[in-house]
Amino acid sequence: MPIADLYALYLQHPVVETDTRKLTQGSLYFALRGPNFNGNAFVAKALENGAVACVIDEEQYAVPGKTILVPDALTALQELAAHHRNQFTIPFLAITGSNGKTTTKELIHAVLSTTYRTYTTEGNLNNHIGVPLTILKIRGDAGMAIIEMGANHRGEIASYCRIARPTHGLITNCGKAHLEGFGGEEGVRKGKGELFDSLRESGGTAFLMADYDYLKNMSEGITRTVSYGTATGDVTGTALRSDPFLDVQLVQPAERRIATQLVGAYNLPNVLAAVAVGTFFDVPMDRLVDALQGYTPSNSRSQLVRKAGHTVILDAYNANPSSMKLAIENFARAEGGPKVLVLGAMAELGPQSLAEHEAIVSQIGQSAWAEVVLVGGDFQKLSHAYRGFATASGAGEWLRSNLPSNSCLLVKGSRSAGMEKVLDYL
Repeated sequence: MPIADLYALYLQHPVVETDTRKLTQGSLYFALRGPNFNGNAFVAKALENGAVACVIDEEQYAVPGKTILVPDALTALQELAAHHRNQFTIPFLAITGSNGKTTTKELIHAVLSTTYRTYTTEGNLNNHIGVPLTILKIRGDAGMAIIEMGANHRGEIASYCRIARPTHGLITNCGKAHLEGFGGEEGVRKGKGELFDSLRESGGTAFLMADYDYLKNMSEGITRTVSYGTATGDVTGTALRSDPFLDVQLVQPAERRIATQLVGAYNLPNVLAAVAVGTFFDVPMDRLVDALQGYTPSNSRSQLVRKAGHTVILDAYNANPSSMKLAIENFARAEGGPKVLVLGAMAELGPQSLAEHEAIVSQIGQSAWAEVVLVGGDFQKLSHAYRGFATASGAGEWLRSNLPSNSCLLVKGSRSAGMEKVLDYL
């Protein structure tokens, strides 16, 4: 089926799903395949759950009048999203980076939504499936679109840019994340830099953290840049305090204090990025400040949780050497106690993994802690003086009986470690 015909069907039924459990009456179902699943096999279930039509790529599952056979269902989904994107002339802001991209995206969405009808990536649907699904949820009333882009290898961001065609872009940072796929820190910069390559080619605008010289270098040749930082930039500000919540003293473009509900000074660049984007798009300062102060983090990202008399900084959605280092540093400086570190192993670090876990163990030894609990992965392979467990549940069981009263805990680890389970035992 030509893309124009598929798009005409989409306009009649503009709800697209790839999961039969989420289907509503009148949806379009795309039967995607993966190493461990085949969406084509669920066509009957999709129709039963309300799909008006199913896009498939295996003829044996065809149902006359109800299925559309294409060479590849994922490619069809991406091409449909690209076609839909081309119907809009609004700003499309793409966000990527090693750390903080989801929080930055949420903060920017909170700011822009005060003034514009803003569509954004839901949760962390930032991959080869999530990006097209996000675009296909954008409606004709849109004034802004924010597309989060995640990646673990070179060429991935470039492929998303061909679909989303960003007019504006922001790279939060380039740290030690997904080293296995990118092949090292230089590979990370080249991979994330594909967003700037797209903006350079299209004449777009880049938002830059001025404190990071490498981002300045990566942005050379881009038509327009907007900078933010702690000392220089179009937007400047500093962290007044971060115990437990971050208070920001905004200096430029106006002197304002922003009392956030974000834990940790490492969120300062994320807040400044949201100020820079909001200011660029003429969001009134009062609205901007109110939006940032009203934003409450969720989904195990820099959350402050109080349970059973304990205070928990829950930052267990993801972890890499860069974010782990900053989180430990911030926690070491914080008031209160007894302080307990509960850290899960970091994933996708390739040959450098053991050395990076050793570096974290070494960093831990530079501060005093009431307890240190290390969970799973390469932490299990190291010799150290701390308590070790194979699973988050095992750590939680021990903590339930041994945690000092009124403790302050930092719970952090890669998603695969499932560190949020520790809270079930408190």
